[in-house]
Amino acid sequence: MRVLLVEDDATMRNTLERALSRRGMQLTLCEDGARAVELWKSSSPEVVLLDLSLPGLDGLDVLAQARKAGLKTPVLILTARGTVGDRILGLNTGADDYLPKPFDLDELEARVRALGRRTPPASGEPAARDTGAIEIGELRYEKESGAVYHGSEVLELTPRELAMMQTLMARPGHAVTKERLFEVVFAGEHDVQYEAVEVVAYRLRKKLANTGVSLVTLRGLGYLLKA
Repeated sequence: MRVLLVEDDATMRNTLERALSRRGMQLTLCEDGARAVELWKSSSPEVVLLDLSLPGLDGLDVLAQARKAGLKTPVLILTARGTVGDRILGLNTGADDYLPKPFDLDELEARVRALGRRTPPASGEPAARDTGAIEIGELRYEKESGAVYHGSEVLELTPRELAMMQTLMARPGHAVTKERLFEVVFAGEHDVQYEAVEVVAYRLRKKLANTGVSLVTLRGLGYLLKA
């Protein structure tokens, strides 16, 4: 799922990028309200996460301009402005949902996926990109649910193993760097040694032993799933 995140706070922006990427979403980041509408047009997101207090142009103005330009992408407002009046104003301007800060990441994911189901595929783009699955050998990654299947059975993985597996399967035929996997697998965690990603890869490799798919280490490039 493609998500445009418009958020000026660097800490919040980086946290959401790591957390949602770990959940299989592809994020485009914007920190300036003045650039948001153009980036919205060029990135063709399925959902927009929009902060209200932005430099350059207020979030409500961004939303108003986007709707005036005919952009119909579902919008979830994320903001510390939590009064009823602010919520009504945002919804009347064209927002589809409203989540006040601070919020739970699981609730955020659920709301984003619910909004994403409203978005039809872009012109000329296969529906599988939005709601389909990615298959590598006997493994299937259901992007909507985030689950990985071996045949008809859900592959039993720990949260870290699942995060690594989702990231690898989201890029079939491409190596994913160790650095990227570390960011996704250990998002939001502190005091974790960089080599810990190798431990997760080792455990995942053992669980893939009878699936017909192997986790290959490409020296200098990263990791790759191969049928």
